[in-house]
Amino acid sequence: MHPITVIEILSALGLVLLLLGLIYFLPRKKRNIALRMIVVVIVIELGFFAIRPLWIDYHREIKTEQLTEYLEKRYPGEEFGISYRTSRSYNPYHLEVRFANERGWIYSYSVTKDEIKQVDIGVPDDELLDEGLHYEDLGD
Repeated sequence: MHPITVIEILSALGLVLLLLGLIYFLPRKKRNIALRMIVVVIVIELGFFAIRPLWIDYHREIKTEQLTEYLEKRYPGEEFGISYRTSRSYNPYHLEVRFANERGWIYSYSVTKDEIKQVDIGVPDDELLDEGLHYEDLGD
């Protein structure tokens, strides 16, 4: 399990434990209501951890379609493959593109609602950045 995931789970657990600790100081009549509220918090946290991966996959699919349309317009007739990094350390919406006519090069695109932008390039050892056939000025 990735350290970020462990931190998120421990934070959620810590919140529940903190709320349980605060219940101890409430009058007996209010404890029942507070316990129900904690159950609601637990259900919300479980829902968050269950729905978030599905939400990310859904949006990644949409962004892949947008990027495919963009690349087909910009580079007509060229073959390419779109992938993404699966680690939690990377932005799930940065998509990697590999063109069939340019082996070893990896172009990373950021796809947002308003724009599609090339944000990074993986260059083979023996070539320069601007030698890429699909290099777009990164605006540095």
